[in-house]
Amino acid sequence: MQELKGKPSDRRAHTRFALKPMYSAIAVKLAVDGAAELEGHAYDISRGGVCFELDDAIESGTPIWMRLTLPEWLQGLADGHTDLTSVHVRGTVIWTDDDDAPGPVRMAAVFTSFGSVAERELFLRSLSGRRYAEAA
Repeated sequence: MQELKGKPSDRRAHTRFALKPMYSAIAVKLAVDGAAELEGHAYDISRGGVCFELDDAIESGTPIWMRLTLPEWLQGLADGHTDLTSVHVRGTVIWTDDDDAPGPVRMAAVFTSFGSVAERELFLRSLSGRRYAEAA
């Protein structure tokens, strides 16, 4: 097995940006059965995915729907025609850090599609505007 060298951030395809968890709500539904929404918080985000926590673990490889609500996105991004308070994305859980300890479970998902073109554009504009600090 080849050893990976360098910082983890050097191996990432996209820059990650830190979010304020208590202000970065996320709602997740399993794409397969459409069960009730699970509510949690996002920790960091990139063009390609998000790190978040929920009270219940979701198995790696599970397709999900997410609603990301990030209030700062709305500042200075209104185009006069779009009134978005959240972004809807489809993704797949890629890892879960479930150590059987009580409390929320941290996991990450890769984005596979957006709910609409307007949501995708809003999301990409918010990241390109550097409104967030880079995550470690």
